[in-house]
Amino acid sequence: MKKSKNKISRRDVLKGAAHAGLAAALLPLSGFSNADQQRSGLIVAENKKPGTTDWQLTFIKSEQFRSKQIEGYCSKTSVRSGESLDIFLNAASQTDISIDIYRMGYYGGKGGRFVKKLGPFPVSPQIVPPIAENRLRQCEWESATSFKIPQDWLSGVYLGKLSCSTHRYESYIIFIVRDDRKADVMFQTSDNTWQAYNKWPDTFSLYDSDPPQQSLSGRTWVSYNRPYAKYPQVVDQPLSQGSGEFLLWEYSLCFWLEQQGYDVTYCSNIDTHTDPSGLDRVKCFLSVGHDEYWTLQMFENVKKAVDRGLNAAFLSGNALMWVIDLKPEVDVDTANLDPASGLSKAGVGRLPLKPDASGALYRTLQRIGRFGGFSEAEKKLGIMGPFAKDDWPNENTLIGARTVYPFNGSADWIVTKPDHWIFEGTGMRKGDRIPGLVGWEHHGDPAKIPGLEVVAEGTTTNGAEQKSHYTATVYPGPKGNWVFNAATIYWSFGLAVPPGIITPNSHFGRPHGADERVQKITANFLKRCGI
Repeated sequence: MKKSKNKISRRDVLKGAAHAGLAAALLPLSGFSNADQQRSGLIVAENKKPGTTDWQLTFIKSEQFRSKQIEGYCSKTSVRSGESLDIFLNAASQTDISIDIYRMGYYGGKGGRFVKKLGPFPVSPQIVPPIAENRLRQCEWESATSFKIPQDWLSGVYLGKLSCSTHRYESYIIFIVRDDRKADVMFQTSDNTWQAYNKWPDTFSLYDSDPPQQSLSGRTWVSYNRPYAKYPQVVDQPLSQGSGEFLLWEYSLCFWLEQQGYDVTYCSNIDTHTDPSGLDRVKCFLSVGHDEYWTLQMFENVKKAVDRGLNAAFLSGNALMWVIDLKPEVDVDTANLDPASGLSKAGVGRLPLKPDASGALYRTLQRIGRFGGFSEAEKKLGIMGPFAKDDWPNENTLIGARTVYPFNGSADWIVTKPDHWIFEGTGMRKGDRIPGLVGWEHHGDPAKIPGLEVVAEGTTTNGAEQKSHYTATVYPGPKGNWVFNAATIYWSFGLAVPPGIITPNSHFGRPHGADERVQKITANFLKRCGI
């Protein structure tokens, strides 16, 4: 590889970033496309508007992961401009709640822009829903307000910060504004996984059960009709109160993409399920962070789009491990509930309601299988099974690799194919490491796809000192398109560490934060996608 006369050394980059106070947004290496061209468009114009760090919660009180003092949720995961969104609020005592809404992005390094204040609204304590069949906790609260999304709101992830007049505590609601325009990049939030791990009101995630332990075999359902509890593992992040996992693993990528001026549009997992044609309006699809729970329809939609020429990057780990069924909200049989226990006297609830014409009311999630079937190690250990089927399509035929047992662990991200185009301009050599970038879950077992190359690999170690193996891969699609698998949940931390972000320390390993090599690799892939 010939050296550029204008090549900037890693030492120069780090020194310059430190002097400028920009450790969370490092200058790129030479050849970085965004440094060589002036981007324009909606995202660039949006991020020239004044930003603020006031989007962050200051006073948070969690009780068994729940914010009992002040909490809420939205009627839809994603919504278009011009459509209405119902917002449901709850407080421990009668109060007036206000909602300050922020769009998340770069905004001069502030990370968010204030867009609207709603309320204050009078709010009384609302009923914690009884336990329905399949341990389902689905709120049926009175709406505090119905809010029409303004026509000029750009697609993005929006946080509503809740505050009230009777105490200082705060929490979030979260929703995605989507659009139907053509764009370069589609950022998909991993909201199915947010709900799978959501314990609200205390022990009602897909990973909780009653003795004898039986819900892990698929008998637990979870509902989008409830607030997000504080995230319960790996990292103690107070800002996850009401915001799902967005501020844990996804926000750093959002911040970086908008900082660089990429033409990005946003969607939810639900949109990928219901709107396959929407994938044809972008050049590249991004799976981000902890994207563990997909429907078969999501898999088919993205797989067929890749076959048609869509580029895809799985900047994620543990993605597409579990097959889920998305159902509309359930018509809970409250007439037959035992008031003492909250359980159905008949032992059953009524069937889910039918979705509306737009398919927007998919509000209940059930785990039904394992993508690719169970490995021999998983079968031997009885990992969260058995399920009715284990012959689902293997996720590595889309991602390039898959979740392997042990699922979790930490490691350095180690280059094995430095001559690959994805490393162009990084100066990386075989065996070079990006410290702590792999965690806490990862992908291995590369698929036998023609042209697939393993560009980085190594051994992970978890808290029990069990070893596993990760493989980062790149393979060509049939139409000159490409699919990149970064093989780690932590990839976004190598791009930026914006305000409010707390990097995890899991399995005795931790990422170091923004790294110009991770930025360059990501930019190289997007450039190869024609972006």
